[in-house]
Amino acid sequence: MLRPFLALALLAITLLAGLDSAAAAPPVLQAKTYYVESAYDRAVLAQRGSALSRPMASITKLMTVLVALEHARPDELVTVPRAATGIGESTLFLRPGERVTVRDLALGALVPSANDAAMALALYVGNGSVERFVALMNAKAEQLGLGDTHYVNPHGLDQPGHVSSARDSARLLRAALAVPFIRRAARLTRVETAGRNVASTDDVLGLEPRIVGAKTGHTDGAGWSQTAAARANGVTVYAAVLGSPSRSARNADLLALLRWSLAQYRRVATVTAGRTYAVARAPYGRPGVRLVALRSEAHTVRVGRPLVERVVAAPSVSVPLARHARLGEVRVYDGDRLIAREPLVAATAVAEPGVLGKVRWYATRTLHHLGGLVS
Repeated sequence: MLRPFLALALLAITLLAGLDSAAAAPPVLQAKTYYVESAYDRAVLAQRGSALSRPMASITKLMTVLVALEHARPDELVTVPRAATGIGESTLFLRPGERVTVRDLALGALVPSANDAAMALALYVGNGSVERFVALMNAKAEQLGLGDTHYVNPHGLDQPGHVSSARDSARLLRAALAVPFIRRAARLTRVETAGRNVASTDDVLGLEPRIVGAKTGHTDGAGWSQTAAARANGVTVYAAVLGSPSRSARNADLLALLRWSLAQYRRVATVTAGRTYAVARAPYGRPGVRLVALRSEAHTVRVGRPLVERVVAAPSVSVPLARHARLGEVRVYDGDRLIAREPLVAATAVAEPGVLGKVRWYATRTLHHLGGLVS
């Protein structure tokens, strides 16, 4: 019968890999505001002015498409109204009266960031009223907790009161990428839509293979802005940079922020098979029983952040003891979060001695005690 388990060890382990990277400050960016968070542990990894409301340009279209797909099926046909065709800037050159699916308009709004496609979606879902559609956008922003955001139009061109923040832009992308259609579209570098073969405005998609989705924007008021998500080692980070001074600066800002953020995580061994985590006493003079894990585990953790390993095990055992008998467990914590938990078992079997063996052990122990008294 095993005695009740008790804690034998409490050991803090500091991860050695990548400590220099973890200690380094975030990259210096030219963007006016920026924000990056990790979906893995909900950590805000870096930010500057992240809650400051400012123009966000065509990042708006993530919300436009998100709302449109909640109110219309992708295969519905839209007759393009004249009011959608004169917006200017980025465009699909839609013609009044042309019939285009919601799917193609959504792709046009997301990939080449076409303003006429966004406006056609808004007028269709809003039953001819942009104001009605914008009200749906603002209601969705409130639902998502985007407290720094207020929409005035569906395309993102500069207009008083049409604002968001770097934090809200990153969180909007996270919500939008939860929709399979948007997730697929947000990583396309070129698309065939409404009979037009068009390229994406998102330059970084071709510069960093770990990016899983992005949306760019540019106006005089917003500057060069973009939000993107990237994934590595099971960690997804969501970043936004608003107000970079040029297209190349925006790309450099965003790539530096994403790469630095992904470098804050490493895959490390948290449990090692065969390692001796504790030794339990055995009776009758038998050698101590090593307690080992049978299975290795590895987890992604924040670099430079200490893990805590707790070993809970039996201090002594009875015999006979079978090999791989469970004698405790090892638990590994990242802060308050339990990330690994593995049984600890006897590395070897221990046989119970026969009658003569027990008599010999008791006799030896008695002589030892007597010798101690004499000395």
